[in-house]
Amino acid sequence: MRPIEPHLNFPPELLLQAQGMRAAIFDVDGVLTDGRVYIGETGEVFKAFSTLDGHGLKLLAMAGVVPVVITGRDSPAVRRRVADLGLQHARYGVHDKLAAAQAVLAELQIDWPQLAVIGDDWPDLPLLVRAGFACAPANAHIEARAAAHHVTEAAGGHGAAREFCDLLLVAQGRYASLLHTQLQTLDDGQRSGPAA
Repeated sequence: MRPIEPHLNFPPELLLQAQGMRAAIFDVDGVLTDGRVYIGETGEVFKAFSTLDGHGLKLLAMAGVVPVVITGRDSPAVRRRVADLGLQHARYGVHDKLAAAQAVLAELQIDWPQLAVIGDDWPDLPLLVRAGFACAPANAHIEARAAAHHVTEAAGGHGAAREFCDLLLVAQGRYASLLHTQLQTLDDGQRSGPAA
């Protein structure tokens, strides 16, 4: 087998800021999706999710960083995606994201400095300005980008959440070991990584 070394790099000062995170909150619209909502004739809602992002959330959980979804909207599509990814912590139809986040922090017994957040618009600002590490997608509203420690190169719904996950994994010192774990196959008796 040809060896693979990680090619991902982030600035050292950014990695220092992202160290010690124990949980990560993800917005949905504009972060896990591109922010567009498709509504059919009978009122059904369609959303597109990136499998890159989904795999990133699973890797984050494998590294011991708890992924949490807090979204202002509620839809069967979002609930299905959260269930498919096996996420244990999600809040839907939230009008007060700060109160929802504080409840999650209490449940997980962690404090704001141990929390990372990725959000794209004004409802996410109360979390972005309190989190130990704040991130916004490239296509986020200007105020969300201004509040973030890091703005991703990728847009929401197109790998922004994966970039956020990868950054946290590198900061936790888990990225390389998880990458090497993914190289194992069923052929040699090892389980490959989780499907996204």
